[in-house]
Amino acid sequence: MKQHLKSIVITGILLAIGATLGWYWSQPKPVLVKVHAVERGSVQSTASNTRAGTVKACRRAHLAPAIGGLIAKLPVSQSDDVKEGQLLLELWNHDIAAEIKFSKEEAIATRARSQEACVVAKVARREAERLVRLRKKKLASEEQTERAVGEAEAREAACKAAKAANRVSDARVAVIQETLERTVLLAPFDGTVAEVNGELGEFVTPSPPGIPTPPAIDLIDNSCLYISAPIDEVDAPSVKKNMPVRITLDAFPGESFEGQVRRIAPYVLEIEKQSRTVDVEAVFTNPDDYSRLLPGYSADLEVILNTRDNVLRIPTEALLAMEQAGTKRQPRVLVLPDGDDSLREVTVETGLSNWKLTEITKGLEEGDKVVVTIDRKGVEAGALVTVE
Repeated sequence: MKQHLKSIVITGILLAIGATLGWYWSQPKPVLVKVHAVERGSVQSTASNTRAGTVKACRRAHLAPAIGGLIAKLPVSQSDDVKEGQLLLELWNHDIAAEIKFSKEEAIATRARSQEACVVAKVARREAERLVRLRKKKLASEEQTERAVGEAEAREAACKAAKAANRVSDARVAVIQETLERTVLLAPFDGTVAEVNGELGEFVTPSPPGIPTPPAIDLIDNSCLYISAPIDEVDAPSVKKNMPVRITLDAFPGESFEGQVRRIAPYVLEIEKQSRTVDVEAVFTNPDDYSRLLPGYSADLEVILNTRDNVLRIPTEALLAMEQAGTKRQPRVLVLPDGDDSLREVTVETGLSNWKLTEITKGLEEGDKVVVTIDRKGVEAGALVTVE
């Protein structure tokens, strides 16, 4: 009997423990969340690029000779600093130089013949004028006078022809000189040689129409750089020239640079039919920033459209979805009241906003705690939570 009673007691205890564990396990478990206190500060509305922008040089020249030929001189290498007018590359041009020399000598001979013809023309003119005077005094025959006048006119025409031939010779020298200059590459501005495609003795040719080829010399002016980035067509009307810009670069994580808008493209790009953009260019406000940058760096722009100071603000990530089933709803946040461990949904009114911060104009007070980890499973109104 005692043994039977003991079994009943043990069974009852086990059932009680099981019931207790079942009740415990059936209770909702707190969800781990992060919260952020509503604070006062500045909020800016911004327009950002939709794809990565690029650091570009204000002046960059992809240089190549205008004609083909063998490289005879290549006095520069990659990373060399050059001055405007400095020789970068020269093709073998001894034949053209010899032709110039021949043409100059020929021009000298033509000039001498021109002088001879003009001297003869002057003598013939004086002789004709003398006979005309004698004819008036009837001391020279009419036939002799007319012959002298005709001879003078012929000699003068020969003088003009000789002068014209002289100009043709000079023009021929100039044409060949221009051909010689087409074999020489000179720096169009002060800059740095970014790339050299070619070696001494190699044959280079200009790019055929419609077929781009690597430039013989790639010259960059690093003293002036700018950012070019695409802005969504929806934001483009709000962007104005000289607006302040915040620039960030992957090469300098955690840093930002100040700049301003210098140009807005006058047309919309249709690279992606569903995401049309407008190119915006920005320059750096501080010239010292250029020394740290290289053309080709990827960059992002935030054009600052408007700024409000000393306003209530929360992280933008704390806002719940404002659209549901195709219907737009008022902005909402999940709030954790002081002394409570369950969330409450609050409807708010917002002002300026960007990807990081949003201004709150109604619905929250300074110090209220809003949940920023709204994408976690189980985070919803009424949920029990534990703050990280």
